[in-house]
Amino acid sequence: MLQHIAFLATVTIVGVLEQATWCQTKVVIYARRKYSVSPPTFMGPPEFERIVRAQMNCSEYFPIFLAVLWVAGLFFNQAVASCCGLLYVYFRYRYFVGYSRSAQERLGPVYFSALLLWILIGLSSFGLLNHFLSHYLGVELFGTLKHVIGL
Repeated sequence: MLQHIAFLATVTIVGVLEQATWCQTKVVIYARRKYSVSPPTFMGPPEFERIVRAQMNCSEYFPIFLAVLWVAGLFFNQAVASCCGLLYVYFRYRYFVGYSRSAQERLGPVYFSALLLWILIGLSSFGLLNHFLSHYLGVELFGTLKHVIGL
């Protein structure tokens, strides 16, 4: 059983580390010290506000990412979902770093990470649809798809 979720668990831990240490939480703590902004205030120089907003945005999307990562991995394919998940975590890091520098630098990474999130949502939906059709109607979408494309 564990071999069926090991990649998903690894991507989850990488994402948690990113959220907690590598960039977001630690950078906000250092920015608070640098710009003398004490909690719970979120107002300060534009440089500080961009860092805080980038961290908040990443935190807001993290639960959505985790949910679709696991559903896509369990019901579609662990390897495909994990690859998409690693790319998502990387581009969210790029988003965070870019937004910390300037609002314009966030755009490319945020668009690509949004695309990856939609891909994971699509894989999750397809995997669940296949599960329900297979379980209740005996129709196997993956088998039909493989037959259509000649695999």
